[in-house]
Amino acid sequence: MSVSSALAIPLAASAAAAQDTPDAKRATTADTEHPDIIVTAQKRQQLLIDVPQSVSVVSGAVLERQQAFNFQDYAKLVPGLQIAQSNAGEARIVLRGINTGGVAATVATYIDETPFGSSSGQVNGAILAGELDTFDVARVEVLRGPQGTLYGASSLGGVIKFVTIEPKFDKVEVRGRASLESVQGGDLSYLGSAMVNLPVSDTLAIRGSGFYRSYGGFIDSTGLAGSDVAKNINDSKSYGGRVSALFKPSSTFSVRLTAVLQNLDSDAASVVESDPVSLKTRYGNFVQSQYVPEYTDIAYRLYNGTADLDLGFATLTSSTSYSMLKESLRDDLSALYGNALGLYSEPAGPAADIGLVQHTDVSRFTQEVRLSSGKSDSFEWLLGGYYDRETGQIVQRLDVYDHGTLNIFAGVPQLFDGATHSRYEEFAGFANGTLHLGSRFDLTAGGRFSHNDQVADQGGTGLLAPPALDSASKEDVFTWSVAPKFKINPNAALYARVAKGFRPGGPNIVPPGAPTSVKTYRSDSLISYEVGLKAETADRSFGIDIAAFHIDWSDIQLFASINNYGVNANGGKAYSDGVEFTATMRPTRGLQVSVNGAYTQAKLLEDTDPIVGGLKGDRLPFTPKYAVSVNGDYDWKVGGSATAYVGGSLRFLGEQAGPFSADYRAANGRQSHIPSYAVADLRAGVEFGRYSVEVYAKNLTNIDGKTNVVGEGNSPFGSVGTGVIRPRTIGVTLGAGF
Repeated sequence: MSVSSALAIPLAASAAAAQDTPDAKRATTADTEHPDIIVTAQKRQQLLIDVPQSVSVVSGAVLERQQAFNFQDYAKLVPGLQIAQSNAGEARIVLRGINTGGVAATVATYIDETPFGSSSGQVNGAILAGELDTFDVARVEVLRGPQGTLYGASSLGGVIKFVTIEPKFDKVEVRGRASLESVQGGDLSYLGSAMVNLPVSDTLAIRGSGFYRSYGGFIDSTGLAGSDVAKNINDSKSYGGRVSALFKPSSTFSVRLTAVLQNLDSDAASVVESDPVSLKTRYGNFVQSQYVPEYTDIAYRLYNGTADLDLGFATLTSSTSYSMLKESLRDDLSALYGNALGLYSEPAGPAADIGLVQHTDVSRFTQEVRLSSGKSDSFEWLLGGYYDRETGQIVQRLDVYDHGTLNIFAGVPQLFDGATHSRYEEFAGFANGTLHLGSRFDLTAGGRFSHNDQVADQGGTGLLAPPALDSASKEDVFTWSVAPKFKINPNAALYARVAKGFRPGGPNIVPPGAPTSVKTYRSDSLISYEVGLKAETADRSFGIDIAAFHIDWSDIQLFASINNYGVNANGGKAYSDGVEFTATMRPTRGLQVSVNGAYTQAKLLEDTDPIVGGLKGDRLPFTPKYAVSVNGDYDWKVGGSATAYVGGSLRFLGEQAGPFSADYRAANGRQSHIPSYAVADLRAGVEFGRYSVEVYAKNLTNIDGKTNVVGEGNSPFGSVGTGVIRPRTIGVTLGAGF
């Protein structure tokens, strides 16, 4: 059994090239033990060394061994990747520091050929990234830096791409895994997953997988006097599956149909009350004052058909997708709104409870058609067209309840019952080409022209309801990239890349009489300058992938206030400078160690709108200046067909800047800071034939790590809510495969 670890470079000589070198025998052996990693970052299959940009690849085997099923689990494997999260399915993804808060995403999420989530700023796309369960995926590709040429809108910081396993024609395969976990101070967790691969005929194969994960809670609900009201309120579940059918009647034509279904249900956020300055957890353990029972239920549904036709001179690819993302939630806003309405006081607590019930729906149809040349020693090209139509709505109701119940309180009329509706439509054409100038020098360049039309409206009733309003916008955007690459030898390459990325602008719903300039907001864009080196020894005992970048970000989309209406607006400028690296070492058979890290200096160059609270020189939120991870595994034979392994991971995150906040700055004279922390994980197991036994520990030292700051003004006695990582978790997994 080969060693598993996080790799960022596959950099091996091809067999033909290796035969011409003194190290041909060693290179061939390395190819067998550590096969080439193939990626689709440029929408064609390539060796990672041939891609002139920063790409990290985490294989499905590594994800499975490290029990990494969600964003928080595998962020340690990718340099420069940060996650601000306190609820399953509600994650703000940050790459290279490109984040200022706001409601539109800066990192695009793809599932195979399908963009998932929303491209617009109307339906909370920034925090509703698709958190796909990683069981039975081939790999996760993380493309760092702007990807506007091939991936389009909202890929300013990069792309996270889940690549699923195609059905196989060569064998029937069945396997399953079951786990039991214990979390410090919380309930037990139960996890299970299974897959089957079935060749129906020589031309048709089907692959299906399913999973169910029930995570025990570890946060208690407490009253103002400190008495326990409920234990372990933040339990959650993730369940669903994927099914894919591959029809390949000939060597030149194939059709793959895929369906993805997943639900993520949480009873409360993983948020605890913390000191507003130090962010240290208050009251000696994990608690939150919850008066209205909270929940968040998220559902993903995705259906895709991809067809490939080999025309001889090129391959024609069509990808048709329809996806839905639905979120239903209830949030406790008793303190925040109760203060304003005179229904909350301290230490007495609420006279009546206040809750927000919200439903968010996004439906998205996409069609992409592209024509790509075959592999060539002189010139390779790709041409494509893209269409995207999204409809979205957010329905909200703000209710006042009799204290301690969900019965409507008679003393206050309905506060708000309303909705916003939106539509986003985009047409785009793109081209990309690689010119090979000899055997060592390549020049890759591409461009994309996009046009989008958007409309939005809102209406509602209640004391806080605005008048019925609507707005529309349209925009043309051109993005581009240029990337020269010099191949030092078959195992090493230098590259540079300059690229532009954008995030769409859109309509604002503003009151009559508002200035014309704020009825829409423009796209923001950035230009990234990057240089990098990818190299490894011929026997693959050592590899390095390192990149340095500078990013200029302009017209930043920020939140602002116009006549007491919150709107999206364009602010000033920001920059991000940094270095990212991954080094992989295999000093002896069975041992593999990888070290990855990032230095990121991302700051505002101008003040934001006063309501935002950001000043020139402030760090961009949720990105540490330093982050380093070490991952290692050692495998050895223990007799017969059995193989044992031990491994561990250590991740250090430096201090992060918190969200921009005018209120926090007014009270404390500075931007909030999230403390640094380090997390250690251990794992071990034995695989013997068709069966396996694994044990693992996550957050071994039980660190109180904070992931974000939320709900300012909604916690008692001046506390703030902070997202936390799971406490020490000990688990065992049994696996079987046939």
